[in-house]
Amino acid sequence: MSELTKMQFPEGYQCQYKEKVMKLANMIGRKKADAVPGGEGSYQWDDPEYVCLEAGISDEMAEVALCLGSFEKKTVPQVAEMMGKSAEYCREVLMDLAVYGACKVGTLNGEDVFWTETWIPGHMEMIVNNAENIKKYPVVAYAMEAYGRVRGGGSVGSFPVGVGLMRVIPIQSAIDGSSRKADYEEISKYVEENTIFCVSDCSCRTDREVMGEGCGHLKEDMCIQMGTAAEYYIRTGRARQITKDEVYEILQRAEENGLMHEIPNADGPGKTHAICNCCGCGCLSIRTATMFKNVDMIRSNYVAKIDPEKCTACGQCVENCPVNALKLGQKLCSSTPIVEDITSTSTPRDEEWPEEKWNVEYRVNRENVVDSGTSPCKTKCPAHIGVQGYVKLASQGKYQEALELIKKENPFPAVCGRICNRSCEQACTRGELDNPVAIDDIKKFIAEQELDPAKRVIPKKRHDYHDKKIAIIGAGPAGLSCAYYLALDGYTITVFEKEKRLGGMLTLGIPAFRLEKDVVEAEIEFIKEMGVEFRTGIEVGKDVTLDQLRQDGYDAFYAAIGAQGGRKLGIDGEDAEGVLTGIEFLKGINSGNCLDLTGRTVVIGGGNVAVDVARAAVRCNSDSVSMHCLEGRDIMPASEEEILEAEEEGIQLCNGWGPKRILTENGHVTAVEFKKCLSVFDEKHRFAPQYDEEDCVVVPADQVIITVGQSIQWGNLLDGSDAERNPNQTIKADGFTYQSGEPDLFTGGDCYTGPKFAIDAITAGKQAAISIHRYVHPGQSLVYGRDRRQYKELDKKAAILEDYDHTPRQKPDHAKGDRLHSFRDYRGTLTEEQVQRETSRCLGCGVTKVDEYMCLGCGQCTTKCKFDAIHLERVYDAEGVEFTQMPPVVLKHVKKRMERIAQKKREEPQKEGTRES
Repeated sequence: MSELTKMQFPEGYQCQYKEKVMKLANMIGRKKADAVPGGEGSYQWDDPEYVCLEAGISDEMAEVALCLGSFEKKTVPQVAEMMGKSAEYCREVLMDLAVYGACKVGTLNGEDVFWTETWIPGHMEMIVNNAENIKKYPVVAYAMEAYGRVRGGGSVGSFPVGVGLMRVIPIQSAIDGSSRKADYEEISKYVEENTIFCVSDCSCRTDREVMGEGCGHLKEDMCIQMGTAAEYYIRTGRARQITKDEVYEILQRAEENGLMHEIPNADGPGKTHAICNCCGCGCLSIRTATMFKNVDMIRSNYVAKIDPEKCTACGQCVENCPVNALKLGQKLCSSTPIVEDITSTSTPRDEEWPEEKWNVEYRVNRENVVDSGTSPCKTKCPAHIGVQGYVKLASQGKYQEALELIKKENPFPAVCGRICNRSCEQACTRGELDNPVAIDDIKKFIAEQELDPAKRVIPKKRHDYHDKKIAIIGAGPAGLSCAYYLALDGYTITVFEKEKRLGGMLTLGIPAFRLEKDVVEAEIEFIKEMGVEFRTGIEVGKDVTLDQLRQDGYDAFYAAIGAQGGRKLGIDGEDAEGVLTGIEFLKGINSGNCLDLTGRTVVIGGGNVAVDVARAAVRCNSDSVSMHCLEGRDIMPASEEEILEAEEEGIQLCNGWGPKRILTENGHVTAVEFKKCLSVFDEKHRFAPQYDEEDCVVVPADQVIITVGQSIQWGNLLDGSDAERNPNQTIKADGFTYQSGEPDLFTGGDCYTGPKFAIDAITAGKQAAISIHRYVHPGQSLVYGRDRRQYKELDKKAAILEDYDHTPRQKPDHAKGDRLHSFRDYRGTLTEEQVQRETSRCLGCGVTKVDEYMCLGCGQCTTKCKFDAIHLERVYDAEGVEFTQMPPVVLKHVKKRMERIAQKKREEPQKEGTRES
């Protein structure tokens, strides 16, 4: 027996050998009546079926339970007669058994009856759903988790479609209007047939939580019981009674949050006693499909089908598929092979399925993209926004829906529409033909509606976790992004910002001619309207410490202080009057302290910030501005667009020169001596500049602005914590979860990566929000069931692009004015007519592919698609059977499967021979 097929136990657990409890386990499991406990034909002492009973049942209790038999309803008098004991004693023990979960209790003809059922769906869930059991006997959670894992391999391929113990029921909106649907495929049928309902915690997610392996989908109020099951759950304190309207509210909330519906499938055709709202990363039933590829055991009669003409590869269906049956691929034709069909050809239907074929790591190895890649724009965007999707929505005039799609990943579309580094455009396939699609300009147009408070739509909160308090330290793009996504989940959020103004470097570090501050303020106002509290002028570590915040009830922290300090060069003269850092200069301007730079200004640096500084210097009345950097013109870090704008404004670019010293007179700068840079990087592309010390030039200067990087200023924030820093002062943290060495402190943005772009910080903020959500709830893993968002772009060079719209790239008109003497942003926005022209230029590179074998037919994908591109199609006609009628059905199916396996084995040598010949 491998470790995979063994029961795991919590640390310190000791097995007790209770013979009558073992007999009870054998009876429930329908073992032979004369099976010797622990011997052949019996469960073993470390089997989950025995362990889940042993924890809370004595031999005396088991003796009473043994009188019930299997699936036989007995009254108290009947049991008392069999036991030869008083009815009072038997009633008390039977109720104890029912409360524990080892039997059920209900009423028949006005009299209490007790009976035993299956393990799952049945006693194991009932035992785990008793909150007191979990507190007293956490081993029962381990037992339920182990049941499907230990027994799952033996059931692979054994159940025909529709006959498994659990069954997926499609989200009803996904099959409404289907001419072939049957009433047992509609979730409303089961609700309308009942009058009494209750809701309990999800037993699967309870298991995961107890084991510390939760997936972030929480357990509370997830499982709905109906009819006699509801009566039992309510009577034994497992659940709270709810109304029919509340049932529908829970189902809708589950669907909105990416969950799917399952029902216990052993009550008989078209019958059930419960509705589960499940996730593929936590549910032990869906594990049957994801780990063992035993999809037929739980699938619905439906399979998802894609209309490639409508699909935009936005990725929403892929990210929400519970079993990773959907992946992004390529729509364009190609001269090299591409993945067209991902439907599994190797399945348990006609193959033996040993352990080496199991997907044991299914909770961490999801794949979003087929091997041959997908849309370059989505791939290269750090946030992996569904670019192709929002471009298509904009082409249809659905601007609000386009905005919603963008904000799945980026809550600052108006900001990014102005300052993004446009990695999506740099990767755009259209750029291989003429010019990339003007993605950022389209986004800027879409985001304009959010700047108008009258058009602003505050999103519905996904959850309500207001009792959990989170502190965000830093109100830059990373901190604001984290605040947005945590607010969306209903947390109580406070953002602490040491400056008087919010926005971090968006406000203080970027000049208004690139990003006017009313745009930043408008998008921050949106976050305020979501209930986030902002406290400015407070430096955490100085005015208040992390420990003090913990005492105030904060459950977790997000440190996103950015890199708001300038860096010096370490050369002679840089402390002279007239020398300042670029960050210092820009902060002064954005704080309203615009310097008069009359005379000659030398800017040292070649990145985007250096360009911003140089252009700002022009607007501060400098007579001349020159930029000096190590890199050649072709490898300057600044974007081409910004370099061209600088040149248009008369800024002189001096490439290939590094500062040697700053010359001074009477303590004031007079000039800078530069030396020729021969190379910037070594053979491994590490920064290692080489100079010709003899080839020097002296450049006169009245002021020098050093813009060669930024520094991180932690102050006392991390004092007394276990968080560590790297030599460059970035904080050490896990690259996936963003958790630092101090467990409740998460981080992201420039203080983690060093200076990068706003979209990188925004991305980090969202991912940290996911981690913080998991951290503040007990038993949740920071990694299980989490999308690693690994994307791969298609081969653009091989794409066949013969028939496409030849419309040239649209450019917005700029406002007229003297831009050299104003900090106003004169850049315009595309008109609606231009947006329609520009969106027509998109080649629609990507498309979603479906593994039709792996698809459960849950319909979750259809609820996320904004393009009517994915539908459920009924391809099976299977209905469930009652548990006691399953054995002959299963045996018949197993026999046919064995025949198929044998036939396939006989055919394989012939195929091999054909290939050899």
